Amino acid sequence: MGIYEELQERGLIAQVTDEAEIRELINRGGAKFYIGFDPTADSLHVGHFMALALMKRLQMAGNRPVVLIGGGTGYIGDPTGRSDMRSMMTPEVIEHNAQCFKKQMERFIEFGEDKAIMVNNADWLLPLNYIEFLREIGPHFSVNTMLRAECYKQRMERGLSFLEFNYMLMQAYDFYYLHEKYGVNMQFGGDDQWSNMLAGTELIRKKKGDDAFAMTITLLLNSEGKKMGKTAKGAVWLDPQKTSPFDFYQYWRNVDDADVMKCIKLLTFLPMEKIREMEAWDNSRVNEKKQILAYELTALVHGEEEAKKAEATAKSLFSGNLDAEHMPSTVLPESFFESGNITILDILVATKLATSKSDARRTVEQGGLSIDDQRFTDLKATFTYEDAKKGFVLRKGKKTFHAVKGE
Repeated sequence: MGIYEELQERGLIAQVTDEAEIRELINRGGAKFYIGFDPTADSLHVGHFMALALMKRLQMAGNRPVVLIGGGTGYIGDPTGRSDMRSMMTPEVIEHNAQCFKKQMERFIEFGEDKAIMVNNADWLLPLNYIEFLREIGPHFSVNTMLRAECYKQRMERGLSFLEFNYMLMQAYDFYYLHEKYGVNMQFGGDDQWSNMLAGTELIRKKKGDDAFAMTITLLLNSEGKKMGKTAKGAVWLDPQKTSPFDFYQYWRNVDDADVMKCIKLLTFLPMEKIREMEAWDNSRVNEKKQILAYELTALVHGEEEAKKAEATAKSLFSGNLDAEHMPSTVLPESFFESGNITILDILVATKLATSKSDARRTVEQGGLSIDDQRFTDLKATFTYEDAKKGFVLRKGKKTFHAVKGE
């Protein structure tokens, strides 16, 4: 089985423009492909995870990734999947986010000579002369065709700014520029990017004629990736300061039963032989599948040691032993208790289990809080520094655990 066939079996490939050529190119390790990431936050999240895993798979098969940081397109913002316009970011924020992305990607992709490279489209988009760009690129785009693209159609009723309307041209120009300067011959992206990606392929073919060699492939990154990237409390980040390794592990440990094998196929590097064997397991082993999924992905993102710690803590919680050694924790200094006893509302806000005291109050009143595995409902109860020094474990809902310790 070649890498293309493996991607198919894992359920990653959604659409392609030239299947026979793409299959042959990828399987012999001849693709120099790019995937773009707009730096809209200071951390990647699990919605990006499939793209990272894909780049790693293809690099392992001999293909060369080009990671495109959207420092230039970040000034505009992709309208795809949006009901309103993205907020404008400053150059300083864009650059900071781009550097954070690079640091995280280096855990997945091997960069260096004849390996992966990282580029920033700010380097060629920001210096563009507007009139020259319109004359060179504009004639190859039909406004009527652009308006039929799904990424624009869904915004037409609520209003689509001319700024965002340019995004397709910018993305298409990215592919053309990378093709010319770096020899990039293929682009990958989510199924929501199909129109933008086709625009890039068609631009190269129109400008280069018979000499063009550019292909497009889309993956199930949008519906699956964005679904994976969200939980009830927001995004699940790859940065351990934003989502702890334990919380990351627990997120995958608690995926829906119906999704666990899909996640294993899409995201882990378990061999397909092992995955086929797991698919034959009966339903009584679904928790074992989830444990494998959570461990594999935590090890990939945070390393084997953190994965082992998260697994050990999760098993202790499952057995009823609230081992707080490796779970997320907050150390409360003695100065936090300067005014005397404090309430549970103060503690919930301090541990970031609640965004405000009113949010904390709702959690307690609705029965969503336990302390040391005992349901807690007494809003009048107070805690001392001595209580904190002894330590206790908060549980919010069924799945969020947090240890409180005194300094």
